[in-house]
Amino acid sequence: MDILSPLLRPHLWYDRPTLVNDGRLIPEAGGIYAWYFDEAPPEVPVSDCHTHRGWKLLYVGISPSRPVVRRTAHQTLRKRLQAHLSGNAEGSTLRRTLGILLAETLGIALRRVGSSGRRMTFTPDGEARLSAWMDRHVRIAWLVCDTPWALESVMLETCSLPLNLIRQ
Repeated sequence: MDILSPLLRPHLWYDRPTLVNDGRLIPEAGGIYAWYFDEAPPEVPVSDCHTHRGWKLLYVGISPSRPVVRRTAHQTLRKRLQAHLSGNAEGSTLRRTLGILLAETLGIALRRVGSSGRRMTFTPDGEARLSAWMDRHVRIAWLVCDTPWALESVMLETCSLPLNLIRQ
C-alpha cells in the first residue's frame, strides 16, 4: 500500500537521542508512528516481522486515538512520542512492555511509587537504563494523517507486530 510507504520503507527515521534533543522534529499533528528495532527484547518473535534495512518493525501506535462521540482528542504525535521516549512506565505501555521484557537483561524492576503507590516506574535507575537501551536499538518513523486509526487497523491486520499488545 503506497500510503503506508513512509512507515514500511521510511526514507527518514530517527533515533531516540535525536528526537529527545530536538522534539520540534516531531509534528504537532495527528498520525501513526512505527518503531523499528535492530535487536528485539528476549523472547519476542520476529521471524514474521517486516524488515527495512535490517531493522524489524515491532510496534505501531497512533495519536490521537479514535475519537469518542462529542469529545475531541488533543493528543499529537509529539506528545505521544515524547511519552514513549522520555516518560516512564506509567505513561507509556510501550515503555512498560519493553522494560518488563528487558528487566533481566538491564537489571531493572517495575515498581509502584509515589504517595498513592499508583504510579509505575522502573527503579532505581531503570528508566535511564531503558532509555539508554532504546538509544542503541530503536528507530522511529511516522506519517501525519487525520485518521490514523484507519491506517493502524490496516497495519495490525497485515503486519506481525509483536509489541502491540491489543489488536483492534
